[in-house]
Amino acid sequence: MSKYDVYLYGMTLVSTMNLLAEEYPEADTYGEIKESYLLPGGETGSCAEVLSALGCTVKIDGNFQGAKTMEVLSKYLVDKYGIDMSSVYIDPTFDGVQDMILIGTNTRTCFGRFVAFYDDAVKRWKAPEKEDIADAKVVGLDPFFMEQTDLVAQYCHELGKKYVTIDCKPESLINKYCEVNVISNEFIRNNYPDMNVEELFKIYTDNTEGLIIFTFGAREIMFGRKNQDIHRFKPYKVKVQSTLGAGDTFKAGAVYGVLKEMPDEDIVKFAAATAGAVCSRFPLALNPPDLEMIEKLINS
Repeated sequence: MSKYDVYLYGMTLVSTMNLLAEEYPEADTYGEIKESYLLPGGETGSCAEVLSALGCTVKIDGNFQGAKTMEVLSKYLVDKYGIDMSSVYIDPTFDGVQDMILIGTNTRTCFGRFVAFYDDAVKRWKAPEKEDIADAKVVGLDPFFMEQTDLVAQYCHELGKKYVTIDCKPESLINKYCEVNVISNEFIRNNYPDMNVEELFKIYTDNTEGLIIFTFGAREIMFGRKNQDIHRFKPYKVKVQSTLGAGDTFKAGAVYGVLKEMPDEDIVKFAAATAGAVCSRFPLALNPPDLEMIEKLINS
């Protein structure tokens, strides 16, 4: 019997979020900061907040935490949202992963030390615990932790657990075994800048039995499976406060859709509405969307 609804493996960090009064400024000019927050972030941290707000029980694991992150994460993820962090390793020699984000009217710019984090000889993330995966109904998987990421996918395959992942290459193990793989425009642009997007979509679907979703911000979403025509869906229109966390919360919506055994089109609709609802609110950790808000957007 499952002990919780969702197990998430991936990046959880602490973000200093600065919402600018206007657009991101040019170099050597001035930009006014409208609001500032120190809150949980990262693909897994943000996803966990949304799923918890939707009524799911959630357990997370992944990167190590440290002296400068655990207080904030405990205050919000554990105390506010009831997220289980008992498997997360706290490294006494490590500050934890942090970033700073400047959010303009239509942009968000992240500053961090991620290159140094991954280049370090000491790899500060945990191997997943198979029992944690066995105890979940569904899984959300970030693609960032190399062999340990693949191990989550392998465990899910062995245990018959469906998982949602993001931004991985078509030939990867995590694409092969996924139930849903959400590929962002940013990932496509950075990795396949000269490739026809429909040809790329077919390569993804040919390498998995799962649902493939390509997102392009406010432009049409592409989705489908192996040997199917490509389906398209126009994202919902909202008044945008911040696009920060839109991709992370699209993943959360997809995880929720898989948990509730929704058909493919409904998964896409729910994920798009979840991301849209988040874009209309800031910051996510203090103002997550609830089920009523998401369903209202779907029915609008």
